[in-house]
Amino acid sequence: MNKTILALNAGSSSVKFGICDIDHAGGPTMAARGSLEFGPSARIKAKAEDGKSLVDRAIPHGDREGVIGALLDWIETEFDGREISACGHRIVHGGTSFFDPVLLTPEHIDAVEALAPLSPLHQPGSVAPIRAIAKLRPQLRQIGCFDTAFHRTIDPPASRFALPRGYEERGIRRYGFHGLSFESIASRLAAEGKADRRTVVAHLGNGASLCAMRYGRSLDTTMGFSALDGLVMGTRCGTLDPGVLLHLLQHDKMTPDDLQQMLYEKSGLLGVSGISADMRELEASADPRAREAIELFVFRAAREIAALANTLGGLDGLVFTAGIGEKSSAVRKAICDRLSWLGIALDENANLAHAPLVSAAASTIEVKVMPADEEIVISRHVLEVIGAI
Repeated sequence: MNKTILALNAGSSSVKFGICDIDHAGGPTMAARGSLEFGPSARIKAKAEDGKSLVDRAIPHGDREGVIGALLDWIETEFDGREISACGHRIVHGGTSFFDPVLLTPEHIDAVEALAPLSPLHQPGSVAPIRAIAKLRPQLRQIGCFDTAFHRTIDPPASRFALPRGYEERGIRRYGFHGLSFESIASRLAAEGKADRRTVVAHLGNGASLCAMRYGRSLDTTMGFSALDGLVMGTRCGTLDPGVLLHLLQHDKMTPDDLQQMLYEKSGLLGVSGISADMRELEASADPRAREAIELFVFRAAREIAALANTLGGLDGLVFTAGIGEKSSAVRKAICDRLSWLGIALDENANLAHAPLVSAAASTIEVKVMPADEEIVISRHVLEVIGAI
């Protein structure tokens, strides 16, 4: 019977998962990837690494517990009778308490849930699968892996807000997110012998952020205290003058809940275009508002890449990852065109083909396209923890 790690990567309405077998060398080997959908259209989908469909099944009980229970049953009884040794979870926020992967005891689960005010729309989605599995399989070891942890190496001044110092002592600082994605890219750069290069990684998807890294360490990032900061995103605004928030609160009499919904769910590409949060739909649209939304997305990304190059004291590499970063040749080209003064030059054919290397031979900065593998990173962290128990 194969010993297996289940890696859960929770979103607000769905969960991606990876099923990783523990090979003879002790490392994780991906056996299958899939997704869980909740609600009226609840479903389990999974494919093997060769693309073969393993399961595509509607689930009659669409709540999280019912869907996750169905996944556990399928793995243990139908997917070659695998035995789940442990389950790893991506948790968005670790606050000032969690900087390393941790075995999730009941006390730790409560502590993670208590961080919800720091990430109100993401943390509950991280915790819900943990509580469901604790109820369904109380003996199954669960390990929390924190998106903020990779950025623990960011020091002042990059980590600091210009607020009265007492607020920083209370934990109001720049944390950074998408850490598991950035950690995945850092490990690949190290495997290529390029960890010493000054690199900006652009995680561009519905959520988007940049990370300045060197020697596998995060030195600066565009997201700060919350996942609202930095770049324009699918439905999130990114960096915003706080005076705008004061104006909306004081003069438009918006409630905090209304403001939160607007900033997280109605802004970004969706808000500017009035059409869609999906870059693919905007690129296909002839509406000038779609073009304006894309232009703002590109402008802000290029500006922040240049700012992170300043943090690094120069730039040797630029890596695009996540949905937009990996699949939109037009966005990559537009960003790189704005950065041509840095010495970036794209190979047009390679870029159109989404090749791993898209920079031209004459480019002084190497530009790559790399898929991140958060589920493998989670599985590695799980092995680090359960190996020490």
